[in-house]
Amino acid sequence: MGIAIADEAFNRGAKVVLVLGPVDQYPHSQGIKIVNVVSAVEMAKATKKHFSNSDVTILAAAVADYTPESVSGSKIKKKNEGLVIRLKPTTDIAAELGKIKKTGQILVGFALETENEQTNALDKLKRKNLDLIVLNSLRDKGAGFRSDTNKVSFIDKNNIVKKFELKSKAEVASDILDKIETIM
Repeated sequence: MGIAIADEAFNRGAKVVLVLGPVDQYPHSQGIKIVNVVSAVEMAKATKKHFSNSDVTILAAAVADYTPESVSGSKIKKKNEGLVIRLKPTTDIAAELGKIKKTGQILVGFALETENEQTNALDKLKRKNLDLIVLNSLRDKGAGFRSDTNKVSFIDKNNIVKKFELKSKAEVASDILDKIETIM
């Protein structure tokens, strides 16, 4: 979804910086600056670095909420007993950017939900100081990951909800940027 948004924004004339995790697809547009990252920590640092110079930041990556407390430098050999992996909260990129957002900056987040979708998305919008949240559900066939389609709803700061049918990710990207233009 992030790649489709980056392509659409670039095609509309925006200067685009795409912080991109490990993927097997890349933008079609050659003028997009790509910052490759492999971890949530790297993504948080790169996003924060570029945030102060942005007018609009769209956070489409599905960053895990938790990460291992420690990482082994080598293979962990199998033993006869179980293994416990302790997790710690991952840096919440949206919340961190929401705290430092300046007047005039637009911050858009995504919410992938499995239950109480609208309530959880609205809560996230408010807690993280977002201007718009794009909600999608894992329960919607054809939405989310490893698909060229998505089915989303928008919730803005005025609690206005707009639901869309299943569309191509390129069409969803266009809808998102159309909505952002009405906020600007």
